[in-house]
Amino acid sequence: MRLDRKFYSQDTVHVAKQLLGKTLVRKIGKVTISGIITETEAYRQSDDPASHAYRGITQRNHAMFGDVGHAYVYFTYGMYHCVNVVARNDRHSAGAVLIRALLPRTGIDTMMKLRSTDDVDNLTSGPGKLTIALDITKKQYGEDLVNSKSLYITDGIPVSKIKSSPRIGIRVGVEKKWNFRF
Repeated sequence: MRLDRKFYSQDTVHVAKQLLGKTLVRKIGKVTISGIITETEAYRQSDDPASHAYRGITQRNHAMFGDVGHAYVYFTYGMYHCVNVVARNDRHSAGAVLIRALLPRTGIDTMMKLRSTDDVDNLTSGPGKLTIALDITKKQYGEDLVNSKSLYITDGIPVSKIKSSPRIGIRVGVEKKWNFRF
């Protein structure tokens, strides 16, 4: 069952935890690619100096301030896209959850072709790797994951033990243990 708008209308940190075990689905033509979400990171606004939204709305981050349940895709390090889902409650003006890693489920052959690798263990083990494997680019920026036919999140497997740690690759907000994985 596809996640609804109400799911994304909760505190960003809570949604980051709840996305673990859910399934990210990407349809490209007649091919369905999917993976179980195994790692996420939460980014809010006014209380999170590591967030793209911390200093206010820009052309790059405007999706974080928009309707929940939409994709926020950005380009980083001049070579990788990262996919986030906009999620927040009414206490924050902006928020998004970065999807950092997946356990591949369907369309693995297609993922391997897109990534030019046959190493399944390393196929979607990072945010840039998974966007390449699922062919997620800036074209998906703002896509409505609640209604889209080509990019969405569904229920998955139950997760009982969640590990948390500081987020990866940031210099500020490091005290927040908002990286979640199982």
